[in-house]
Amino acid sequence: MPASESRAEDLAARLSALGLATRVKPHTTYTSIEAEVPEALLAESWREVLEVVAEADRFGLLASSSTGRILWAAVNKAVPATGDVRGPGRQR
Repeated sequence: MPASESRAEDLAARLSALGLATRVKPHTTYTSIEAEVPEALLAESWREVLEVVAEADRFGLLASSSTGRILWAAVNKAVPATGDVRGPGRQR
């Protein structure tokens, strides 16, 4: 398992341990973690949740009357190291 996926799975497991239902979704350049946040989440729990998602490359909170509160975090996938990252046709 690539390091980025392992990191995302670890963050999801830690959020689950705090009582949040999580989903991990792989994307082309990152792996996302989504968690439904209950209305009754205590302030101390929010601090713990924020400590976890702060380890992601980026995170945020979506809130709406139709979907409730969804916390998301993203872990970037590593870009493979190559001798020339400019792409075809750009080589000297």
